Amino acid sequence: MFIQTEQTPNPATLKFLPGVVVMEQGVADFATVDEAETSPLAQALFAIDGVQGVFLGQDFISVTKAADKEWFLLKPSILGTVMEHFTAGRPVMLAEKQGGGDGDEQGDGLDSEVVSQIRELIDTRVRPAVAMDGGDIVFRGFEAGVVYLSMHGACQGCPSSTATLKIGIENMLKHYIPEVVEVRPV
Repeated sequence: MFIQTEQTPNPATLKFLPGVVVMEQGVADFATVDEAETSPLAQALFAIDGVQGVFLGQDFISVTKAADKEWFLLKPSILGTVMEHFTAGRPVMLAEKQGGGDGDEQGDGLDSEVVSQIRELIDTRVRPAVAMDGGDIVFRGFEAGVVYLSMHGACQGCPSSTATLKIGIENMLKHYIPEVVEVRPV
């Protein structure tokens, strides 16, 4: 098994591409080992000293490291853990715990057509681009002209995440959907 690695815009996060499907559907984001109880792979990665976050996408794994750790020390352990996990045929997620929905949605019930347009733009234009950087952005709601999004994986804590939200996503949504006045992170 050959596992590729890619840098992300977030220097604390690396993207690992094992060349196999990681998540059949949806994504999973784990900020602590306790949250990772539903994923044997994430648990194994958290067992590595210095791993602070694990994000599982369709065909990639993003790992976030502690600030006091160096990638040249962590990377071999992460690669070995991922390789061993997949070659042993272990599940990425426990069967009854697989998920990947968009989570809780808030809103004031305004025009569901506007919400549909927002979701469509995020799903077709934003999420694929963000996944290339090892992260995900999920629609959480639309209320009084404000779109609420949550950032996961490499996007969480990324120095350029505010610019991505304000300059990229907000401008695009305002261009296509006049009802959108602002984008805010959740």
